[in-house]
Amino acid sequence: MDMKRDYYEDVQLFTSGVVLFWFVVLLSLIAVLPFVVKNYYIYVANFVAINVIVAIGLNILVGYTGQISLGHAGFFAIGAYGTILLMTKLHFPFLLALPAAALVAALFGFLLGLPALRLEGPYLAIATLGFGLTITQVIGRIELFGGRQGLHTPELIIGSWHLNSDRDFYCLLMPLTILLALGARNLIKTKVGRAFIAIRDADIAAETMGVNLVFYKTLAFAVSAFYAGIAGGLYAFVLRYIEPEIFTLMMSIMFLAMVVVGGLGSIFGAIAGAALLSWLDLQLRNILDMPYIGDWLEALSKNYFSITGVSNIQFIVFGFIMILIMLFEPLGLYGIWIRTKKYWRMWPF
Repeated sequence: MDMKRDYYEDVQLFTSGVVLFWFVVLLSLIAVLPFVVKNYYIYVANFVAINVIVAIGLNILVGYTGQISLGHAGFFAIGAYGTILLMTKLHFPFLLALPAAALVAALFGFLLGLPALRLEGPYLAIATLGFGLTITQVIGRIELFGGRQGLHTPELIIGSWHLNSDRDFYCLLMPLTILLALGARNLIKTKVGRAFIAIRDADIAAETMGVNLVFYKTLAFAVSAFYAGIAGGLYAFVLRYIEPEIFTLMMSIMFLAMVVVGGLGSIFGAIAGAALLSWLDLQLRNILDMPYIGDWLEALSKNYFSITGVSNIQFIVFGFIMILIMLFEPLGLYGIWIRTKKYWRMWPF
């Protein structure tokens, strides 16, 4: 039986030698990957890593604090546009513009968190949905943000290092992703994280015990928005071009789906859910090019539906996966991982 004997065991990063071993293996694979795979797979890894950052931040809000958000595409857009504008208009270096834009997103998250003090459930979801839609509409109508034509990213230079390829950007993105994941993990183990969990489980009881609901609810929104802002600034340099139509409601829903599929209240779940749905999103965009499946879907759409709907089939697949998760494994991929570990520990009995 696993038993913690002091508080230091709860905050240990490596609880055993096995965990340390696999963590080193993971870091080694991440370091070797850009030198052994094609450029497309490096792009996929960058895309996955950015969604991992968003999912971790959203999981702090939804999974650990129990507050639903359908407006994270708005924070994502603030981070993307803010980073580009700070670099082009104010001539900030990238490593300063990125956190500065994320802090602006965190400020908007704090302001959005104020209505959360009186709203919960579907009412909070509608409020955050309105925020996400408003941000994209405002951005598309202001010339400073490029209007509907969008913005091109400037050349990315860090010191004397010119990041001109996906491989160069990978070398910057992966350490940031690992640091942000470790930061979120450590945050949950602190007093702040325990306050988040107490609010999620029973906010009235938490307030009775001395937890400041105003501070911690708005802080959860701010931290989650900060992560989305960081991811948005990085995403802009993956695409090299952004426009308001990118940051849609479906993007916010996809972020939430990553958290639900991976497992609420789990950093590992957020990473797994983001990796799975990001990969599926990229693969299903070209589903008509797949042998047999593409021809079958095209014929089905022509006979019964519209062929234009096939281009959005990934959202149908995501919805189907979420329904299956809610029916059979509410803990998501993290729950499946727990069941697998228990099975092999007790095998063959």
